[in-house]
Amino acid sequence: MSAAHRTFPRNLATAGALLLSAITAAVLLPAAALAAEPESVTTHSGATTEQERSRIDTYWTPTRMKLAGAMVPEITPVPEDDNTPDDPQPLPANTLDPGATWTHGGAVDESVGRLFFTFSDGYDGSCTATVVNSANRSTIVTAAHCLRGVGAPAADDTWHHNLYFVPGYRNGTKPLGGFSIKSVATSSRWDADPSTTTSDGVAVAGYDTGILVANRSTGGRRIADVTGSQKIAFTKPVADEFIHTFGYPKDRLNNPSAKYNGSRVIHCAGPAQPGPKAPFLWGEPCDMSHGASGGPHLAQFDTRTGIGTVVGVTTTSDDLAGGPTNTLYATRLGDSAHRLYNWAQMRVV
Repeated sequence: MSAAHRTFPRNLATAGALLLSAITAAVLLPAAALAAEPESVTTHSGATTEQERSRIDTYWTPTRMKLAGAMVPEITPVPEDDNTPDDPQPLPANTLDPGATWTHGGAVDESVGRLFFTFSDGYDGSCTATVVNSANRSTIVTAAHCLRGVGAPAADDTWHHNLYFVPGYRNGTKPLGGFSIKSVATSSRWDADPSTTTSDGVAVAGYDTGILVANRSTGGRRIADVTGSQKIAFTKPVADEFIHTFGYPKDRLNNPSAKYNGSRVIHCAGPAQPGPKAPFLWGEPCDMSHGASGGPHLAQFDTRTGIGTVVGVTTTSDDLAGGPTNTLYATRLGDSAHRLYNWAQMRVV
């Protein structure tokens, strides 16, 4: 997850706001060795009181949301809105898309959103997340590196704070309201000693899935009753399966010449292939980057209804996984993710 460093105190090597980036093969070996150890679910509490839920809701103002992920928010201009006109016509099925604002509406416009958080040093970041079908109608899936860095789970500074999910986020607004998070979970693989294992290493070994349980809305409704939800599956990937990907990349916050600023949800679509350097990760042609982490990779996506099946969450780019330039790779959902999902959907909200 490393990126250009700055003089501010945030350690970008564990920045959950960023796509995982290139590292040397040497640091992957400890993560591979973790597979020999029993895996379990590591959990962490979020906002559990009304006072804390209210504080977080107030914290995420329009300006703060727009600037989440800026390396130097103190001097970063507030990004402009993306006013690309909506197109009521469905996108033709199996249309290749290397990256563009999603304008075709449907259920994906409400069930996918921007996930905000605060690092332990007080700076804000964001990822992407998705509401999925679940027994408690309160379960959200994202990338594990959007929730924490590696390290002992009892160490509070390994986790991100002020977690807040805004479904359908658009130009600094909360079209369906905002949801604080009651609890989160990652694989116990993320409990690794950071002196020997990096977040990158755990992720490329196939464990970069994170699960969140959302608090109810201010009106007392469960999130899926407000947003609807996407299907979810824990199946083996198939080469060349056509996959649709969504996310909120925000690279222009720190690079004026970049394409995206996090204002609208972006769409990519294409055939899936495994990463040459990271075979547990599968990717499609896509130019999304920082901020897209955790976004859904949807199989059998119906462009008329905006409903598909989440089979993976964005983890990294071709820098780490290999393959053609502008390929966006997902951690595909398997046994590890299924274990997290089963834990989450049984939480009472």
